Amino acid sequence: MKTVGLIGGMSWESTATYYRLLNEEVRRQVGGLHSAKILLYSVDFAEVEMMQAEGRWSEAGILIGEAALRLEKAGADFLMICTNTMHKVVDQVKGYISIPLLHIADATGEKNVEDKLRSVGLLGTRFTMEEPFYKGRLENAYGVRVLVPNGADRAIIDHIIFQE
Repeated sequence: MKTVGLIGGMSWESTATYYRLLNEEVRRQVGGLHSAKILLYSVDFAEVEMMQAEGRWSEAGILIGEAALRLEKAGADFLMICTNTMHKVVDQVKGYISIPLLHIADATGEKNVEDKLRSVGLLGTRFTMEEPFYKGRLENAYGVRVLVPNGADRAIIDHIIFQE
C-alpha cells in the first residue's frame, strides 16, 4: 500500500473529511482492520487565510511547497492538498517535490467524464469560483461546462466559508 501525504489544516474540518474518506475506501477495498497509510502536515489556516486575503499567493505557495517537501522526505509516495483553493499554487508547489501531487480538479474532471456530465455547478471560495485554476482546468482538460453563481451570490458563499 502506498503512503499518501496530506497537506491539511485549511480547514481542519475538510482535512478530517479526507482522512475519513481515504480510510473508508481502504476498508472497502481491502477489508478487515486495514487502514490507509497517511502522513499529515497541518498548516495554520489563519496564516494561509491572511496570505490569501492580502494576495500573497507566492508566500502561500512557499508555505505549501515546504509542507509538501517535508511530507516527501517523511516517506509519502504522493500528495494531496485537502482544500480546493490552495490548488491555485499547485504549479509552484510541484517545484519543491519529485513525487506526484494529485490535483483535485483532475479527480473531479475524471469523475465528471465517467458520469457523462457535460455541465456542473461549482461552489467554493471566491478564488475557486472566479479564477481559472479549477474552473478552467475542468473546462479545458475535461470539456465540462462549469457554472458559478453571480457576483453577489459568490460573495455570500465566500463569506459563509470564511466567517461561519
